[in-house]
Amino acid sequence: MSDTVISVLMLTGVVLTGGAAYVFRNGDKRRALLMLVAALVMFANVAVWLVPVK
Repeated sequence: MSDTVISVLMLTGVVLTGGAAYVFRNGDKRRALLMLVAALVMFANVAVWLVPVK
């Protein structure tokens, strides 16, 4: 189950990053920044979940 969640989070982060680049080219810098922040939060969550625990 957790592998599926991590995969979905990574895919969503990549899609948000690509969407942010597309929106930034169209001139909406604020929305692009918010999309990038959301993607970074998702990547940070994946990084926290994948840290080995004793």
